[in-house]
Amino acid sequence: MDLTVFLARAGGQARRARDSWRGNVPVDGSLAAGALAGRLRTEGVIWITTVTPGGQPQSSPVWFLWEEDEFLVYAQPRSWKVGNIGVNPQVALHLNSDTAGGQVVTFEGSARVAEGHPLAHEVVAYLAKYRAGIAGIGMTPEQLGAEYATALRITPTRVRAY
Repeated sequence: MDLTVFLARAGGQARRARDSWRGNVPVDGSLAAGALAGRLRTEGVIWITTVTPGGQPQSSPVWFLWEEDEFLVYAQPRSWKVGNIGVNPQVALHLNSDTAGGQVVTFEGSARVAEGHPLAHEVVAYLAKYRAGIAGIGMTPEQLGAEYATALRITPTRVRAY
């Protein structure tokens, strides 16, 4: 499903998302979805919020890939993200705002550990998006794949834009 269809199915939330874009993003639904799709392709960081077993939200910036109507995020196997999702799969994701505080987009959804998923360096689109970033943190793609070996798939169920 493309983002236009997702926004259409999201009902009132989608209407608010379409109608609340500020700045250079048009309010027409298909154009807003196109602008959002562009952001999901090009933005390097999305914030993920998981919840500890005790109910404490924890947020962290992560690299991501939007593919097959889901977010793909890689994590260290022993990270709190992985442990939290094992207890409570409900998560939130959000993109950064523009400099004026507009164009914030949040997603709510359900996360799961994707057993048997290819490692980060084996996913062509992920590697293409983050090759420079991987080098920038002093790692090879293979080192990143080994250290961040747990693939998380997040299926969005709600989107909001401000």
